[in-house]
Amino acid sequence: MIAYIKGILVNIHEDAVIVDVQGVGYEVFCAAPFVFQASLHNEITINTYHYVREDTQVLYGFRDQDEKLLFTKLISVSGIGPKGALAILASIDTQGFIEAIEREDDKFLTSFPGIGKKTARQIILDLKGKLSAIVSISAQSAESKPSREVSKGVQEAQEALKSLGYTEREIRSITPELQKENSNNTDEIVRTALALLMRN
Repeated sequence: MIAYIKGILVNIHEDAVIVDVQGVGYEVFCAAPFVFQASLHNEITINTYHYVREDTQVLYGFRDQDEKLLFTKLISVSGIGPKGALAILASIDTQGFIEAIEREDDKFLTSFPGIGKKTARQIILDLKGKLSAIVSISAQSAESKPSREVSKGVQEAQEALKSLGYTEREIRSITPELQKENSNNTDEIVRTALALLMRN
């Protein structure tokens, strides 16, 4: 199996990236290919999942191991294939998605592409309690006064990032880190957010 691809990122398409590895171009399908924009024409390492069936072989790519692990868990659920799993990954906040599974919130899960009530219940049945390796579900979701103040700052920072052209998914992906910021200063949170987005 191909666990990762390391080479020059030569092209980015709507649903995939092309990585040149010693003269061989690998097409790697991703949930959000443009998160790799900053690495275009530079060397990059992309975590991959090598999907093999009798009639097809496809490489799926992820920006980190957590996203890859969630993908593998999702495709283990009856009714969710690789394309469906990518569509889910393209539109979720990972922590929020996992918390919804833990609290058995099928209404929330059905808001994602391709997930009906039956599939939502299957996700809960198959994955509840099995995703702790991805993110720690803790009491941080319980609101306290300080956390509300931080959340307000984060919301203002999110709006600023949108005005700079970042997508909802990119912003959601760093929101858990921003929530840890012990600051109510929107400018400081925006600077932290930009640093995280560049790192990703």
